[in-house]
Amino acid sequence: MKLVLGSASKYRKAILESVGYQFDVAPPDIDEHSIRSDDYYELPLLLARAKADALVDKVGADVVIITADQVVVCNRALYEKPRDEQVAKAYLAEYGRGHPAETVSALVVTNTRTGVRAEGVDIARVYYHAIPDAVVDEFVRRGDPYSKAGGFEIQSAILRPYLKAVEGAEDSVMGMPLELLDRLIAQVGM
Repeated sequence: MKLVLGSASKYRKAILESVGYQFDVAPPDIDEHSIRSDDYYELPLLLARAKADALVDKVGADVVIITADQVVVCNRALYEKPRDEQVAKAYLAEYGRGHPAETVSALVVTNTRTGVRAEGVDIARVYYHAIPDAVVDEFVRRGDPYSKAGGFEIQSAILRPYLKAVEGAEDSVMGMPLELLDRLIAQVGM
């Protein structure tokens, strides 16, 4: 069966390619901001489900679809993709105050031949030392935070020196928890 990544994320694509997956890409067309939940640990799963639903009829009958979404929770607040410089800087400052960036990554895997769907959530925590204002300014000036939930990038050469600890897998922090993905693909069958 053909594998389809239902995501426009270059990071998710790169992670899958780095471990040898062969797949097509079909970004779903949904309005993510119309899907909301007060439960931030459920929100990415709701979004990943909506992405899967949007693709099921578009990709064909013999396909396994992988959809994903991620949010970051920090100090009990939802940190999505920063909308502007002020928000991006506020996120990074909060991490530097000792509040971890808790990445909540959801995956939904759908077998269009059988209709079987499996889903799950993986949580990782990223801790930073205080990040100097000049470093934050440089990271934001380069435009790095705007395409990522939580406005940070674990593999960033600029931020990496301030990384204190990671609880969980880095691929999960980047939005594609491979261990969870392998389990879900096995559950739906290929």
